[in-house]
Amino acid sequence: MFNGKKIAFIGPGAMAEAMIAGLIRTKVAQPESLIAAGPRLARGEELIEQYGITFSLDNIEVVRQADVVVISVKPQRLDQVLAVLKGSVQLHALVLSIVAGATIEKISIGLGHPIVVRSMPNTPAQIGEGITVWTASSQVSEEQLVMAKSILGALGEEVFVEDENYLDMATALSGTGPAYVFLFMEAMVDAGVHLGFPRRIAEQLVTQTLLGSVDYYKKRGDPVHLARMRNEVTSPGGTSAEALYYLEKAGFRTAISRAIWAAYQRSRELGKGGKAHPPQES
Repeated sequence: MFNGKKIAFIGPGAMAEAMIAGLIRTKVAQPESLIAAGPRLARGEELIEQYGITFSLDNIEVVRQADVVVISVKPQRLDQVLAVLKGSVQLHALVLSIVAGATIEKISIGLGHPIVVRSMPNTPAQIGEGITVWTASSQVSEEQLVMAKSILGALGEEVFVEDENYLDMATALSGTGPAYVFLFMEAMVDAGVHLGFPRRIAEQLVTQTLLGSVDYYKKRGDPVHLARMRNEVTSPGGTSAEALYYLEKAGFRTAISRAIWAAYQRSRELGKGGKAHPPQES
């Protein structure tokens, strides 16, 4: 599919590296087809040594030779990067953005280029176990939709949506989701240590409990409501019932819901060029 075509990554961070690794691992693209650009030569040397790709310090030079341009910079740097690249993208090229909050309109106007895919991958993409929600402008061709699907599929599962509004929702739910999971795991491990377990054993118990629970849910066959599965392990008057009572009393569900809503609002702010918030007092 990408024979003779070049894929350029503007912003060679962790997610760009995940995409590079996934494309090579799944043989969707060869190393000689991949180019990364960024301001740090040391980072480029790491990518060259690890994956055998090409690296440049010149974003414009890289973009001018690319058939697919992946924008993978931090949201706070996006305006600056778009201003530099405006007018440099080839007329036929596909622009694929993984920048949180950045709308198709913002990318398209910023680059002066209408062929744009917007996507939201998450951290497990770095091991090929992520999930990416994506959408495309009307100017993206059928062939380019297949190309985008192949690139994003190298990160794990992918879900195409017609409505771009789902992207900010996905940012809050699945994009930011791993942070909620890691915090929950950390709290469980700390509770285990408080009970008296060595941290090593507490971490093993918590990790396998989460892995096993998710696998058990996925392998049940027909979709099962999560409440039904929770009820299956909640005996009347038992330990699970007691624990769940305290979680509900503490507003566990409400806290999760409000956190995801806050992330959604922040994603929308970032799309409008919002700055970083000052630290909040506890």
